[in-house]
Amino acid sequence: MDHKQFSRRVVGVVVMLALLLTFLCSNLYTIQYTNGAEYAEQSVSQVSETETVAASRGNILDRNGKVLVSNQVSYNVTLDLNLLGNEEKNRCDTILALTQTATEQGVTWTDTLPITTQPPFEYTTEDPFYTTSVNEEGETEYNLTSLGKLAVNQKWIEDPSKQNASDSSTEEKTGLMDKIKAFFGMGGSQEETEEEESYRLPTAEELLGKMCKSFDIAGNGKVDEKQAKANGETVPTLNIGDMDPTDARTIAGILYELYYRARINSWPPYTFATDVSIDFITRVKELNLPGVEIETTSVRKYNTEYAAHLLGYTGAITSETWPTYKEKGGYTMNDYVGITGAESAFESYLKGTSGTRAIKRNESGKIISSQWLTDAETGESLAPQPGQNVFLTIDIDLQQQVEEILASGVAGLQSKETEGAACVVLDVNSGDVLASASYPTYSLTTFSQDYNSLAEDPLKPLLNRALQGLYPPGSTFKMITAIAALESGIVEPDTQIDDKGVYTFYSSPQPQCWYYRQYRRTHGLQNVSQAIMNSCNYYFYEVGRLVGIDLLDQYAAMFGLGQKTGIELTEQAGVVASPEFTESLGGTWHEGNILSVAIGQESTQVTPIQLANYIATLVNGGTRYSTHLLKTVKSNDFSQVTYNYEPKVLSQVEMEEENREAVMEGMLMLTTEGSVSSAFKDVPVSVGAKTGSAQVSAQTNSNAVFVCFAPYDDPQIAVAIAVEHGGSGSELGKIAAQIVTAYFSVQGEQGTITQENTLVP
Repeated sequence: MDHKQFSRRVVGVVVMLALLLTFLCSNLYTIQYTNGAEYAEQSVSQVSETETVAASRGNILDRNGKVLVSNQVSYNVTLDLNLLGNEEKNRCDTILALTQTATEQGVTWTDTLPITTQPPFEYTTEDPFYTTSVNEEGETEYNLTSLGKLAVNQKWIEDPSKQNASDSSTEEKTGLMDKIKAFFGMGGSQEETEEEESYRLPTAEELLGKMCKSFDIAGNGKVDEKQAKANGETVPTLNIGDMDPTDARTIAGILYELYYRARINSWPPYTFATDVSIDFITRVKELNLPGVEIETTSVRKYNTEYAAHLLGYTGAITSETWPTYKEKGGYTMNDYVGITGAESAFESYLKGTSGTRAIKRNESGKIISSQWLTDAETGESLAPQPGQNVFLTIDIDLQQQVEEILASGVAGLQSKETEGAACVVLDVNSGDVLASASYPTYSLTTFSQDYNSLAEDPLKPLLNRALQGLYPPGSTFKMITAIAALESGIVEPDTQIDDKGVYTFYSSPQPQCWYYRQYRRTHGLQNVSQAIMNSCNYYFYEVGRLVGIDLLDQYAAMFGLGQKTGIELTEQAGVVASPEFTESLGGTWHEGNILSVAIGQESTQVTPIQLANYIATLVNGGTRYSTHLLKTVKSNDFSQVTYNYEPKVLSQVEMEEENREAVMEGMLMLTTEGSVSSAFKDVPVSVGAKTGSAQVSAQTNSNAVFVCFAPYDDPQIAVAIAVEHGGSGSELGKIAAQIVTAYFSVQGEQGTITQENTLVP
C-alpha cells in the first residue's frame, strides 16, 4: 500500500474520532452543567404510581333490543391530599380558589361535615360524634360516626369507649355516665372541672377551631397561643386571624373529606364534584391548581322516560355498604353501583372489570404520561373492560302505553281520593314481565335533583306499588274459592246455589250479597260460571264455608298468594288470612271469618304481581312460573350470549279441565254480557276478567282491583290492576281493555321490527 495513502487514511480516522469525542463531550457538558439542575430536578420530582380506572357499566335493553340505559362521558374533579402541598397558605389558597370558581360556575361540591356552612356554627345532626346502644350484657356501646372516628384520630375528642372501659367499678361507671349525660349537650358551664372538661363534647364552633388548628387554617394576625396563655390572654375559639369564618368552614369541610380518606379509611382521592361542565374544566385548568385533577368517567344516560321503578338508579358506595362490596372484590370505594331496580339486581352483569394503569406526575402533581399495565402471567392488557349488556323481559313500547293508560285512567275515575295505582302484564307461559307500571312515577333523568321532593311526597312516587304495594284481592280471589270447591267435589260446574240475599248459616256474622245490599234483590240460582260473572257473594259464602279455611289457604298458596313471585327485584310477600295469622296479631279467629276470606277480604293482602301470576297459573293449565325481569345477557360487544333465562316452575296446580273451563267461562261472561261488557266490546280479542273491591275504611272509597287474561281461547297475557281508593273494580274495565288492546297492537307492530333488529336474543 502507498505510504502517503495510508497516512491520509490514518489522519481521516483520527479526525473522525476527534469530532465524535468533541460531540460527546459537548453533550455531556450540556447535560451536566448547562441543564444539569433541570434534569436532576425532573429525575427527583417525577413520581410513578399505579391507579385503578373504573370500567363503564353495561347497557340495559328491552326484549327487542331497544336501549333503555346507556352511558355518556362525564367529567369529575378530584383532590389528592398528598399533592395539595404542605404549606398552610398554598393549600388553603388552592382550596379557596377552587371553591370560589365552583360557586361562580354554579357547581356544587361534596361536603359531609355536619356543621352549618355559615356562622353561627351549629351541628346539623343530633349525634355528630357517636351513637350509643346497649349490648346483651347491659353495657353501653359507642358507635362512632365518620366525624367521630376522625375526631378521635386527631384527638379533638376522647374515645368514649375507652373512657367507659377506664372505670372498673359499677359506681365509677355510673358516675362517668352521669357526667357524660350531663355534658352531652355540646358545651358546658364555665365551672366544670378538668375531669369533666375531658368528657364534654365540643360545640360546633369549638370543633371548627380544633380543625383549623390541626389543618393549619389561618389568615394574617393569628394569635400565638403559647404567648397568649403566658400573658393570661384569651385565645379565640376560631383562631384564624383575618380569615373569613365562612372561608375557614369551607376549607375545613374539604380537608375533613381528605383527611378522613387518608387517616381513617384509606379511600381513593376525594371526588370534589361530579359531571362538571366544560366551562368549569377550562377555568380550573387555567388556574393550574396543584393536587386538582380532572377525571373522565362515564355516567348513566336514560334513553326512556318510562320504567323508572324497574330500571332503578345507581349511586356511590357508602361506608356502610363498603364491607359488602370489598368482600365481593373488584370494587373501589369511589365506584358507583346499582342501588335499586335492574341496576341493583343485575349488578354482577352490568359491572365491568376495572383497569390498572401506570402514571407519572411532575412536581406539581400533574400527569405527564400514562399507559395500561399488562398481566404478568397472560401478557394481556389491563385496560378496563365494560360491563355486559342486559336484556330485560319488558317491551318498552308496551310499558310506555301501560304507564300512560294507567295515569289517564286513574285521572278519569269517579273517585277523587285515589292515591296510587299499579299494573302488571305477564306472559302466562313463561313468567316474563312484559310491563309493570306504578303510579305516580318519577323521572330517572332528574332523579338526583328531585330526590328530596320525591321522598317527602305523601303519594310516595318512589314506591314500586306493582311489586311492593299490598292490597286485599277482593272478589278477584273468588276463582281460587271456586277451584278449591270444584276440585274437592263440594260442587260441580253445573251445581246451582240459590242466592237468598242474606247468608244466615251463622248467628253472627250474617253478611249480605252486594246485589241484595244495593238493590234489595237476589241473583237467584247460580252455578259457578254465573256466580263469577255476577260476583255473587252468597254463592261463595256457601262454598267457602264448605271448603273450610285449611283447604282454602292451601289452594291460595298453590296459586302463589301470600308468597314472593320470584322476580329479581324487591317485592313483598303479603299474607293470606288464616287462624294462625289472626292469632299472631293478638286477635281471635272465629269460624264465621271464613265467609270474608272466601270473597278476598279479612286480612288477606297481596301484590299486583301476585294477582297477575295467579291468573296466569289458572289460565295456562296450572303451571306457576317464577316471574322474572332478566331475559338475556350478552357480552360487552354483543358478540356472545353469556346467559339466557330458562323458565322456572314454582308449583303445579292440578285441575280438572272441566273445572278450569267453568271458571274461565265465568270470566269470559263478565266481558261479554256482564258489568264490563261495554268496555270490552271493541277489543280485538276475547278476554276473560274479574272485578274486585275491598273496603279500606268507612270514611274512604274501597280499593279497586281488576284481573284479566287474553285471548280467551289461547291465553298469552295476564293483567292485574290495583287502584288505591278507586271504588268499584268494574270502573277499571276501560283501563284494562285499553291495555289489552295496546298489547296486541304492539305485537303487530313488532312483527317486522323483530326481524330487523340484530340484537334480539
